[in-house]
Amino acid sequence: MRPSWWPPVFVLTVGAVAVTVGVRTQRSLALRAPLAQTVPVEIEGYRARELRLSDAEIRVAGVTSYLARVFETVDSVPAPGTRRYFTLYVGYYDRQTQGKTIHSPKNCLPGSGWEPLTSRAAEIATAQGPVRVNRYLIQKGSQQALVLYWYQGRGRVAANEYGVKWDLLRDAALRRRSEEALVRIVVPVTTSEAAAFDVATGMGRRIVPAVFAALPT
Repeated sequence: MRPSWWPPVFVLTVGAVAVTVGVRTQRSLALRAPLAQTVPVEIEGYRARELRLSDAEIRVAGVTSYLARVFETVDSVPAPGTRRYFTLYVGYYDRQTQGKTIHSPKNCLPGSGWEPLTSRAAEIATAQGPVRVNRYLIQKGSQQALVLYWYQGRGRVAANEYGVKWDLLRDAALRRRSEEALVRIVVPVTTSEAAAFDVATGMGRRIVPAVFAALPT
């Protein structure tokens, strides 16, 4: 009979071997097309305005390529208090190594002053089929926002942090691949969480295939 500690020790051992082999031999895979080219600048009545990260922010994130945009309603003269917008961030890593890996929003958002109120999984219907993502309601002072984020790459969309790490170790060791993108949508809650969620899922439906169009196959 195997001792009770065998499964976790085995998993840790396999993980250590995988990351050792994978990091040394994995390939760096460039995007097939720029993210700014595959992600539309207009989506369902919203028009994009580009944002730029500072050199320090890019260095800390360790990202190879990124897309950061604010999407705003295109009403020429919106009524006071009716301006609607959301932000989109896609950070792409052509390979992940020690010190150059995706930073989970679960850890980054509290560091920027936002505190999570609720968290759960959600499902988005896309042209490639339903995908599972992370859904967060966050708050800073009197402001609230609805966040959807997921990990996308190597032919899959994933939400579970542990599953993502296991897939990374396995693919790095067996396929010599670790490229991946973090996709995050943030919608301010102005009327209700449900309304913000509807906006986020509507955008996610368009963004998932747009990101796949840029990622290596």
